[in-house]
Amino acid sequence: MTHRLHRRDLLKAAGVVAGAGLIPVACRSEGSDGAETALTGGEELLFKISLAQYSLHRAYEANEADPLDIAATTRQEYGLDGVELLNRYYTTEVQQTDGLAELKRRADGEGVECLLIMCDDEGDLGDPDDAGRTTAVENHYKWVEAAAYLGCHSIRVNARSGGDLDPAEQQRMAADGLRRLGEFGDQHGIDVIVENHGGMSSNGQWLAGVMEMAAHARVGTLPDFGNFRVSYEPEEWYDRYQGVAELMPYAKAVSAKSHNFDENGNCVETDYLRMMRIVLDAGYRGYVGIEYEGPVLSEPDGIRATKALLERVRDELAPDYA
Repeated sequence: MTHRLHRRDLLKAAGVVAGAGLIPVACRSEGSDGAETALTGGEELLFKISLAQYSLHRAYEANEADPLDIAATTRQEYGLDGVELLNRYYTTEVQQTDGLAELKRRADGEGVECLLIMCDDEGDLGDPDDAGRTTAVENHYKWVEAAAYLGCHSIRVNARSGGDLDPAEQQRMAADGLRRLGEFGDQHGIDVIVENHGGMSSNGQWLAGVMEMAAHARVGTLPDFGNFRVSYEPEEWYDRYQGVAELMPYAKAVSAKSHNFDENGNCVETDYLRMMRIVLDAGYRGYVGIEYEGPVLSEPDGIRATKALLERVRDELAPDYA
């Protein structure tokens, strides 16, 4: 039975003390500059943890935070050194000459790495109409260039196509758009990675098939732990563990989605220990991005709870992958 707790109980279970950060874990602590520091004789961490900017979308929508401050927030509030940006917050900057210079200056000053830009609302890369598909591909060019300027490794895109098309035809269209964008990304040293993000893209087998059809070294996936709802009416979910396992061979980033936590600080929707075994067994050792979207904890507390859970899982799994 799932128990819903009061906010104070949730924070305690997740190892969060309001206003005081995290309770230290035995083989890890916060460095004096706020960065995550390994205390294992100089050994590298099994994986590093980053922050998806979308975790703070409510604060941005309420005008309670400035997107240009994301690097300082990532470092000073959460002790992390990697961030995944969201394009909607930088549409003005990307249209200006050197408009992203301030964002880069602040990130460099904080020692925070801009890992990728999540790109939405630029058209369907699998649009059944050739002209529409071309427009969607070209709409993403500016974000590829912005990602290269900021030192990112990727842009995250969607693999939407025509909902009325046969799934195999949707695959073909999406693979074509992704391959073409991947060719442009290759000119700038930027990968083009697809998140399971609703519709057919939340079917792991379908999206893995798109990767095979695109057949480009710059095209890959960003498996998200939670985005496996294939349809709303009727509601249909793809098995998240199977889906992540199917997408991990193409993964260039990973998103740790979280909503609610139980009394032990575990994510109610996803078994993080099981999921991270799938991720690590695939040979992935990159950043795992916190993407908190829950309704109970505040955004800052939800981010800290997710971080505490990832750290605990990392500590538990480290001996198995030494």
